[in-house]
Amino acid sequence: MSETLQVRVEGPASLPTLIYLPGLHGDWTLIARLSQCLQGRVRFVSFTYPRTLTWTLDDYAAAIETALAQHHIQQGWILGESFGSQVAWELLSRGRFALAGIILAGGFVKHPVRWMVRPVKWGCQWFLLRWFVTFYRAYCHLYRASALRDPARRQMLEDFLVRRTKLDLAAARHRLELIATNDPSAIARQCRVPVYGLTGGIDPIVPWPQVRHWLQAHCPALRDYQVIWPADHNVLNRGAQPSARQILRWMELPPPAA
Repeated sequence: MSETLQVRVEGPASLPTLIYLPGLHGDWTLIARLSQCLQGRVRFVSFTYPRTLTWTLDDYAAAIETALAQHHIQQGWILGESFGSQVAWELLSRGRFALAGIILAGGFVKHPVRWMVRPVKWGCQWFLLRWFVTFYRAYCHLYRASALRDPARRQMLEDFLVRRTKLDLAAARHRLELIATNDPSAIARQCRVPVYGLTGGIDPIVPWPQVRHWLQAHCPALRDYQVIWPADHNVLNRGAQPSARQILRWMELPPPAA
């Protein structure tokens, strides 16, 4: 393991706690816009995973529990983005942290097209690092015009690109393997804390109609499932403002400032 789990806490302890578990990319570099929208409404806790090639989902959950305890955080809402949703179900299963609610952002229970996950992982092994970085630079270029007018967003994109290394790609492949072998369906069926779903309308990575259908049919704790158009899989970044409004509504908190 090249690093330890990193945690960042924004906001006073007097505010309700929202804990962000990142997706496959494994860090907080794409969450700056949402954090800004939520400022003053929640104590926002975010993580950057270590670039580990050995951790299980239980290891992820245990490390997060330890980090939260070190910051004297004993309860809160979980915001599980994509891969982070798998860690969220594991935290629920362990039962050692008091969850007030679970919000899935581009998240899922068992991946609806799990047979595709391993081919994606195997394909990643053949991409040279320069092509991997080029892909993410092209992704970031979509937002560059607006980012240039916003120093915080510009810094977010720069930080995101800096972290995209060869080891980072290997860690992402390992997380894909965890997704391919994980099925928390029994956990979701027995869940007793409120569950909410949030997704971008254009998401080829996690087909949300199948996720929503399964949750509606099999997860009695599901309270609501909202689609934000025209955001994509990275709904918390591309749809930061509507995502923040929806999250605060579910947490029964005042909306963000306009």
